This record gives sequence, structure tokens and C-alpha cells, in this order.
Amino acid sequence: MVNIDTVYQKVLAIANKEQRGYITPQEFNLFADYAQKDIFEKYFYDLNQFKRIPGNSTGYSDMINNLEEKISLFEIYNDNAVVVGNNGDINISNDFPNIYRLTVVRVNYKTRPRASVAEEIQLRELDLYRESPLARWSKKHPVYTRYSTNNNADRLKIYPYPSNNFNIDQVKISYIKKPNKPNWSGIEVNGNFLYNEDASTNFELHPEEENLLIVKILQLAGIAMKDFGLAQAAGQKEVNDNSNEKA
Repeated sequence: MVNIDTVYQKVLAIANKEQRGYITPQEFNLFADYAQKDIFEKYFYDLNQFKRIPGNSTGYSDMINNLEEKISLFEIYNDNAVVVGNNGDINISNDFPNIYRLTVVRVNYKTRPRASVAEEIQLRELDLYRESPLARWSKKHPVYTRYSTNNNADRLKIYPYPSNNFNIDQVKISYIKKPNKPNWSGIEVNGNFLYNEDASTNFELHPEEENLLIVKILQLAGIAMKDFGLAQAAGQKEVNDNSNEKA
């Protein structure tokens, strides 16, 4: 976790040093949210790229481990899902509004001694699985499809249908959640804002990302104010930070 006030004060200090003006809390919160989302989503792109590199280099393995550690901060394991109606439906939009990526669906049928991991299949494959004596789903090997309703609700349908009575069957969802929206909150006193920790929300990223957050927020502030000197100053800070890390 990265303290939001620490980031804001450093952003203000750099902006003032460069004589670029004041960044209001409202502006900072907007830039902070965008910067956190950008860093978070890049984890998955970078992880995919490193995993596609052939060979078993120690350097690449370290990068993969580092990225997986950062992503693990957002992993939710075996959260309870509610089965809607009698047709095995799970309303993802309602039950897990902060979901970013679904990882595992488990179904604990009462007639089975342990939970079964459901395999995801595409809607176009449904008839193939239904008609195949080898591939057809069972309580030992359940499957699920993911689809959207007319009002864009995100849903799952599990086969065989689990009961909507939680005392009979249970469905557990593991997923990666979106980071909470950061928010710097302050109390205005004589025209100045004093940090209000209780009303603020810190960044959820790994502490290692503090410098990158500062750089990205400064770059966004420079672009928004059409002050490309501030964006360049932020870029130079990023270069210096990278050089210091490698030294």
C-alpha cells in the first residue's frame, strides 16, 4: 500500500520547485486514479510479455515473480456466489462489482465429497459438450459459460445447475479485483487544505510503485495544464530514479 498523502506532498513539492503552479486535491485525485489504473493494468501486459519470452532466464523469472507478487495483492480466494433461480446463473455484476479478472470457479455439490473446479467453455461449444458422451459435464467435471444480458449484466451459467439453496450446493469464486479508487481528502482551514486521514483512501499498489505514481501524476498534470515542461521534468525524474536503482 502507498500512502496517498506522501504522494500528494511529493507531487506538490516537485511542481512548486519547477514553479508550475498548484495542483488542487480534486485534480490530484483524478490523476491519481488514472495513474493507479494504468500501472495496475500494465502488470498483466508485462506478465504476458515476459511469459512469452522463450528460455528460462533467471532475470525473466525474477520479473515474473515480481509481477505476480504485485498482482497477488488483489487476489480474492473462494468468495461466496449467489445462484439466481433454478438455471445455475451467477450475477457477477451484482455479487462482485469490483471484479477485474475471473480466475477459478468452484462448485461444491452436496452429493460430492469435495468441491469441483468448473471449466470455462464458450457458448458456441455448449451443444458440443452437451451431446458428447466423453465431454459432457457432470458434478465431478462441471463447466460454465460467461455471457452478458441485454442490460449488459455480466453473468455465469454453471452446468450441471447447482441448487440456489446454499445449504445444498455452494459456488465459490476466486478472482482478481480492481484496486479501490484512491482519494486524498482534506479540511480547508484559512484557505489551506489539511490532510484528513480518516476520510482518505490510500493507493492499493505495492509500496515499490510510489515513485512511478509520482511520475505519472506529474506527467498527467503537465498534459492537463498544457505545461509540457512539467511533463518533461517528471520524465527526467523517472530516468534518474531508474538510474539510481541500477547503480
